[in-house]
Amino acid sequence: MFNMFKILTGKKGERKAAEYLTKKGYRIKECNMRAPFGEVDIIASDGTVLVFVEVKTRSHSQFGTGADAVTKDKQRKLIKSAQYYCKIKNIMPLCRFDVISIDAGVITHIENAFTA
Repeated sequence: MFNMFKILTGKKGERKAAEYLTKKGYRIKECNMRAPFGEVDIIASDGTVLVFVEVKTRSHSQFGTGADAVTKDKQRKLIKSAQYYCKIKNIMPLCRFDVISIDAGVITHIENAFTA
């Protein structure tokens, strides 16, 4: 039961994040892109920049914010997944990595949260 709640909370957060980005003028290219190294929640364009977005949703702060959960290991996996995406699409765009943390319904968008 707990795992299903966690999955549903995550999916709801990803939808909310995509809506938020769209309202900010981003163009959503893909959601839940799977790569051998993991999954990228949202791939969007912000003008000429390709943005790889990790979304973390927390219903409470008992275990910290969603952004706190984007560890160095998670960052490495996202970077490898982004490289994989660019390779299979045969593109070399200007890229950045953003984190959207949704904590008790409040959205925090951290642009350029980490670098490759």
